Amino acid sequence: MKRAPVFAVLTLCVMIAGCSSTDSSSSLPSFSSKVPFVGRTPDLEVHAVKSIKTVRVAKIAVMPLLENPDKSNGTVVEGSAETVTAELIGQVALAGGWEAVPETDVTEGLQKLPPLTLSNQQTVAIALGKNLNADVVIYGTVNRYKERVGIAYAAESPASVEFTLHMVQVSSGQVVWTAKFDRTQKALFENFFNVVNFVKSEGRWVKAHEIAQDGIQEAVANIHDEVTLARTEMRFEGGSVEESKKAILRAQQKEATQ
Repeated sequence: MKRAPVFAVLTLCVMIAGCSSTDSSSSLPSFSSKVPFVGRTPDLEVHAVKSIKTVRVAKIAVMPLLENPDKSNGTVVEGSAETVTAELIGQVALAGGWEAVPETDVTEGLQKLPPLTLSNQQTVAIALGKNLNADVVIYGTVNRYKERVGIAYAAESPASVEFTLHMVQVSSGQVVWTAKFDRTQKALFENFFNVVNFVKSEGRWVKAHEIAQDGIQEAVANIHDEVTLARTEMRFEGGSVEESKKAILRAQQKEATQ
């Protein structure tokens, strides 16, 4: 029953798209505002050093992201950094091919270092990595985290997420990989050709954490593809995964109460 509205909307989209090629008076703007779109677009901008393939990762740690609202459009919901961090911890742990440092170890390690700020993230990341014997440490900021206004099928304004991630190689102290993710959900007609993801979202306006999840998945997948993994086999670290699942659950529960 849930898929019926999506099929109907998709059918109507095709009909309107066909008509628009012969009838220039078709009022697409008024309809497009009601048809959301979620898909793989160039929302993830990645920069890496030329030698990224030589970066060997046996052990990886994730530091808590910090909130750093973008000056131009930087609405950041309270607790959003924790939400995105939890998703990042989970995806890194589940990726396999490396050992993910448990969240509890990172927390304990940070307590022995100066308080984490926007100005000392890289310095703290290197020190933390050395203490935890990690090869690389990921840190970053949440620059925008704007929640959807309205309900899933009748949103007044879409969810919007922007975050920046950095990965520092502990041995060299060099940032070897940086990614910026910036996505605001758009109406289907703003990118009509990506119908698969439109159907995947069941034709609804998603929430901010769903956009963040997509961005984190793409970012971690990119790291996974670029670096040299210490382990050729794909396996999960039980402790790390359990820690990550708990972190994600806590973040989701917190968001649900807001």
